[in-house]
Amino acid sequence: MTARYLQEEHHIFRDAFRKFLEKEAYPYYNDWEKQGLIPREFWTKMGDNGFLCPWVEEQYGGLGADFGYSVVISEELEKVGSSTIGITLHNDIVVPYLQIYGNEEQKKKWLPKCISGEFITAIAMTEPGAGSDLAGVKTSAVLEGEHYIVNGQKTFITNGILADLIVVVCKTNLKERHKGISLLVIERDTPGFSRGRKLEKVGLHSQDTAELIFEDAKVPASNLLGEEGKGFYYLMEQLQQERLLVAISAQTAAEVMLKQTLTYVKERQAFGQSISKFQTVQFRLAEMATEVEIGRTFLDELIEQHIAGKDVVTKVSMAKYWITDMAKKVANECMQLHGGYGYMEEYEIARRYRDIPVSAIYAGTNEIMKTIIAKNMGL
Repeated sequence: MTARYLQEEHHIFRDAFRKFLEKEAYPYYNDWEKQGLIPREFWTKMGDNGFLCPWVEEQYGGLGADFGYSVVISEELEKVGSSTIGITLHNDIVVPYLQIYGNEEQKKKWLPKCISGEFITAIAMTEPGAGSDLAGVKTSAVLEGEHYIVNGQKTFITNGILADLIVVVCKTNLKERHKGISLLVIERDTPGFSRGRKLEKVGLHSQDTAELIFEDAKVPASNLLGEEGKGFYYLMEQLQQERLLVAISAQTAAEVMLKQTLTYVKERQAFGQSISKFQTVQFRLAEMATEVEIGRTFLDELIEQHIAGKDVVTKVSMAKYWITDMAKKVANECMQLHGGYGYMEEYEIARRYRDIPVSAIYAGTNEIMKTIIAKNMGL
């Protein structure tokens, strides 16, 4: 069954994007994993073909496309591999802050280059001492004349190495918690800004994750995004889409793993027959298929409501936690059904098994999702 929010033009777009990936991504993905980076050239090719931020208004170089196109891009990238999450982050998490809260001058300056792939973006929220508690950030930005002087450190920053524009969550009023937070756009060549280590992770090997360091970084006051002191509220407004995208990627990963495992168990022989003939294998696959189907049905309904502009924060929190937990369970079961081969790097399930757990951690841990759900239930 095709999702109602996808029309014929979305399917045509999906076919074109898939062909692009078959030529430009699939053959090189294992090399990217070994190199620990998706090359800038791939970003540029994405931009040249209209696959970066297609939803941006035409006056800034975009296509004015609806969120359905973002869903298609996110799903097809996840099928290549989870390390492409940095592209989804750029397309549909960071650049929306520039479009929604940026002034006309900022949009004209930054958006066209985000669409072409010349600029890669990141958002810097997490600090060594502040993860899910955004109001507890310590990075400070003090206005001195026409510049903010920024001091602090960020960690676990997706696209941290390649990023040219970074939306930095900082405190412009150290006496306040929520009301003291602002968003500053910090550019690659900003004096006093440097990158720390490229972090070595359990999975997502070709997704560049880094530490960012600000030592009296001199940022033009004109790089303030929106209003001073409104940063926390901007973040809250955009987290629905961010968490929805995490659920979309995790759902797609679960579907890919199930499909690969179905193929494998039909081919694998044991005790004179295909292991797919054993009832224990059939039951495990039947259970997984059911949960994957439930995830897809719930997700498609939420995407539809999100496109319609509805507030579905509670349901998106449910989807983010439940689908990422489900995908982790599917990864575990699928690796087990691959037997010893599932632990070998030559089989994709080994990479999927490493890549999926972090989806339950970023964009707000699953424990935070349950706290949001409980609060919105009046508990």
